[in-house]
Amino acid sequence: MKRVFSSHDRLAVHHARNLCAAEGIACEVRNDLLASAMGELPPAECLAELWVLDARDAERALRVLRGSRPAGPDWTCARCGEVLGAQFAQCWKCGADRGG
Repeated sequence: MKRVFSSHDRLAVHHARNLCAAEGIACEVRNDLLASAMGELPPAECLAELWVLDARDAERALRVLRGSRPAGPDWTCARCGEVLGAQFAQCWKCGADRGG
């Protein structure tokens, strides 16, 4: 087994698991409920983790996860000037669409 992803965001870890499972990579989520223990435990120990069951699949899983991220540079909203990541199609600050 090998850990390939971790985050405080449980949904992101479960989404990563679903992406890998769709590619036939056997994996499991661990520590997904430890966020409620943060404060009693160090924050770094409370990360939800995605583990591939066969360590030989780790590189393929990482490629799948890298490929799921939107490609391209950040963009600047034409209306308000806010800088946003490539994954956003709409400005979070003013609501303007990326194209206009």
